[in-house]
Amino acid sequence: MKPTLVLLQLQCLLCVFVGVCVPSITGSLPHALPWHVSCPVRCVCQIKPWFSPDSVYHEAPTVDCNDLLLTKLPLPIPPNTHTLRLQSNLLSELDTAVLHGLTNLTDLDLSQNRFSHVRTITQSSSLPSLLSLHLEENHLSHLPEASFSSLPALQELFLSHNNLHSIAPGAFTGLDSLLRLHINNNRLTTVDPRWFKALPRLEVLMLGGNPVEALPERGFLALKSLRSLVLGGMGLRGLAEKALEGLDGLESLSFYDNLLTKVPTQALRRVPGLKFLDLNKNRIKLIETGDFRDMIHLKELGLNNMEELVSIEKAALENLPELTKLEITNNPRLSYIHPQAFLQLSRLESLMLNSNSLSALHQHIMLSLPSLQEVSLHSNPLRCDCLFHWAAEEASHPHTEKEQTDAQTARMVRFIQPQATLCSEPPELRARRVREVSSREMSASCLPMIPTSSLPSYVGVREGGKLVLHCRGLADPQPELYWVTPSGLRLGPAPDHAAKGLPAPAPCHNSKVSEGVNHTSASSLSHSQTQDNTPCNPSKRYRLLPEGTLEINKVTPSEAGLYTCVAENTLGADTRSVTVGVHSREKKRKRGMSANLRGFPLFREDARLEVREVGQHYAILSWQSGHNLPSTRLSWQAMYSNAHTPTYTTRVLAGTQSFNLTHLQAETFYRVCLHLGISKDAKYANRRSRESRRPQCVSFRTEDVPEPEPGLQLSPELTSTAVTLLLLALILLLLAGQGWDSQPSDGAGKVHSTLIQEIKSPKALIIKQKTEGSNEHQPKQNEKLLLHEDC
Repeated sequence: MKPTLVLLQLQCLLCVFVGVCVPSITGSLPHALPWHVSCPVRCVCQIKPWFSPDSVYHEAPTVDCNDLLLTKLPLPIPPNTHTLRLQSNLLSELDTAVLHGLTNLTDLDLSQNRFSHVRTITQSSSLPSLLSLHLEENHLSHLPEASFSSLPALQELFLSHNNLHSIAPGAFTGLDSLLRLHINNNRLTTVDPRWFKALPRLEVLMLGGNPVEALPERGFLALKSLRSLVLGGMGLRGLAEKALEGLDGLESLSFYDNLLTKVPTQALRRVPGLKFLDLNKNRIKLIETGDFRDMIHLKELGLNNMEELVSIEKAALENLPELTKLEITNNPRLSYIHPQAFLQLSRLESLMLNSNSLSALHQHIMLSLPSLQEVSLHSNPLRCDCLFHWAAEEASHPHTEKEQTDAQTARMVRFIQPQATLCSEPPELRARRVREVSSREMSASCLPMIPTSSLPSYVGVREGGKLVLHCRGLADPQPELYWVTPSGLRLGPAPDHAAKGLPAPAPCHNSKVSEGVNHTSASSLSHSQTQDNTPCNPSKRYRLLPEGTLEINKVTPSEAGLYTCVAENTLGADTRSVTVGVHSREKKRKRGMSANLRGFPLFREDARLEVREVGQHYAILSWQSGHNLPSTRLSWQAMYSNAHTPTYTTRVLAGTQSFNLTHLQAETFYRVCLHLGISKDAKYANRRSRESRRPQCVSFRTEDVPEPEPGLQLSPELTSTAVTLLLLALILLLLAGQGWDSQPSDGAGKVHSTLIQEIKSPKALIIKQKTEGSNEHQPKQNEKLLLHEDC
């Protein structure tokens, strides 16, 4: 009985649901009504909701003949038909007389058929009421003059996904009311400004998907009413400064899936009212300073899916007072956003940064975005150290004494997908959720780190071309970046002497820069000291940008080899190397990438270690090398005859050819060895250069400690005791002087007295005083202090 009762209860609940919930749901949706007319065979005739191109609602009598494999128009078509759907059939021509009798026809769908000539549709048939015509996915290849002159009321025309390779200059003549034109995904190679002269009211233009590599200047000048322009997937490599001139009312612009290598800043400045900009899936490598400056009406910006984007520079987005949403996602090499990349974005609410290679989001960025409400950082290799304190668990509940400084970060910015926002570094916090890590657990220091994604292991360039290498490092304090060339030269940013009115410095012809590093790996008693850190720029062909990008113009085969980027601050350093191959103009590339590196060994075999100077507690070592040594290290050991001493090692930064060992012991023999090697990233070096090299070693003895000069030497304990007793003696002398004033003088006018004070301790102080004078009120004093120590 019980199972039957349960079944009856379930049936009752189902009836209630069907009777109450389903009508309420379906009642909220547009519905079709029966249309009692003589309907064509296999077609469906109904009254259906329909919206005009300008969004006016209609209840439209509709004849639906889709997917019936028709080769001609079905009959009879009711004369009051509003919408005629003939999608996905085999039509190649129409009986225009039948269409001519449909005076109320407003929407005609002929997509996915076999029309190859537009005249077969529009000739000798005037459709004065037609507002929307669908001709997508047909076989149209050319639009002749006045192709649609018989459709004076047309507002929406779909011609996408055809084979159009040419359009007559006056093809759209007579379409004075057209609002939307879709000619995307055809075979057009040029854009003719004459097409648009007959379209004064056009609001939406879809041009994407045509193999157009360049847009003409002022090509859209006639489209005064245009609000949305889609130029995606066209193969655009750049944009002329005046390509968008005249589009004063344009609000939405898309460059999705093109070949742009830079933001077309100058062209965008000609579109003052732009609100929505899509630059997704382009080949842009850097978002540079000023790229999006003063676009005062921009509300949303997309910079997603860029395979080559590595960095967003300082002030790249500046003074965008209306920007509310910024998307920078799915960029596999994006590893650096400058702490001051976003300036004056007072209304930014949503910041999407997921699925990049970001190690951190600097706290200065958060402080510069006062209205930020949500941020997406998941799927990034996040490094939970001092740069991430703003995201720590207690950041939303600041202590009383920190309320003012943390007021902006205490807004508690919401993490999108917080469960997937995890720490990758340091190892002890790996796989921890960022929001669950306290600031006390995070490292207090931010060592420099160059992300692996910022530099590939190999870059090929054609002889005479331009080599561009992007390197970025994030740390606190902000690191300085420099490069070391295959010849061992260190390249730093050239000072801007012209801007400061200073004379330019003399060039540093093949000079080497000596320096040390700031840490050791095993010794707390020995460390290095930095020498001269002045960077060198030996050639006008080399250019190092402030953020760390190295540019070399007119590359020659001599520039092939290993380049090392170094990011260094007061806490330490990080390096990353890239092998550069130069391809000849005449000969094709042979035997892979390793063929380009012949004759360019990664280290010099005659690099010789020398001792330049030795002191009591330090030794200055130097060596010469004509090539980049990215993984050099030093080892040293004190030499004793009867004791085993540890060996200390330290890494030497690339470009260093001098090292100062400090905190050594005096009068001690030391043995120091220089170990030469290559970077682990040098995948294309030959096998011989990969083999470990015999280290270069030298021995020396630190200087002796000089003998102490003879004289009075006081231990600290004895000095303290002597000072105390001296003060006591002075007090006794004062008391004794008062006694002398009351004693009578002898005949010679001299007074002799001796005061001896004994102290019962291992140390004794004897004070002998002799006073002579002809005047009892002005005695002469002669003191002698004798210190001795009992054994």
